[in-house]
Amino acid sequence: MAGHSHWAGIKHKKGRADKERSKIFSKLSREITVAAKLGDKDPDLNHRLRSAIQAARAANMPKDNIDRAIDKSKFNDQSNFDEIRYEGFGNYKIAVIVEALTDNKNRTASNIREIFQKNGGNLGTQGSAAHNFRHLGIIRVGSEQIDADSMLEIAINSGAEECFSNKFYHEIHCNKENVYDVKKVMENKINNFLTTNIEWYPLNKVNLKKEQFLEAKKFLDTLEDHDDVQKVYSNLEMLV
Repeated sequence: MAGHSHWAGIKHKKGRADKERSKIFSKLSREITVAAKLGDKDPDLNHRLRSAIQAARAANMPKDNIDRAIDKSKFNDQSNFDEIRYEGFGNYKIAVIVEALTDNKNRTASNIREIFQKNGGNLGTQGSAAHNFRHLGIIRVGSEQIDADSMLEIAINSGAEECFSNKFYHEIHCNKENVYDVKKVMENKINNFLTTNIEWYPLNKVNLKKEQFLEAKKFLDTLEDHDDVQKVYSNLEMLV
């Protein structure tokens, strides 16, 4: 797996207790609310909303929760969130990008900075870590839907740059400006998508020994568990 990502976090947390599941649903709801607020309430006319709903369904979020999140977008006092990106370096010099939705920028910045410092890292300015990543459109399709060769053919014919497959899912990479156009073509052949996002993909991965890896992953999990954090990316090579 390439780096520590929001998708990896969701897959890891799906088996946790109800309390953790509720936290995941809360973050997914927030993304749905913001996507609906910024665009059309109809997911067929709002790419970001459609992708947020697909991610919620992949995490087995109930339809009622999804509908309530869309309804909240009608009220400014319920959905006044700012999108903020934080960058820095964690323990063992792993590069980290954090994307957050917050209604209190000062609180969130203070909390994120504290997490970095307590784990031997430093929160930097925007651009301090981004040069370690590519900003890509990434589409994921469950591996049970289609075999790797067929998926590769569909991806290339749809305008994608690359396609990687593992036993869990196929991961299609494309230019971030074209991600929804690529997906639209793929929809002629693929019925269900796990996620469609614009993500930070590491150019080079950092390999750590097991003990160091577990420390670094604990730091990344702490960031991801913060209520305001939506997505966490790093160039840490994930151990299988």
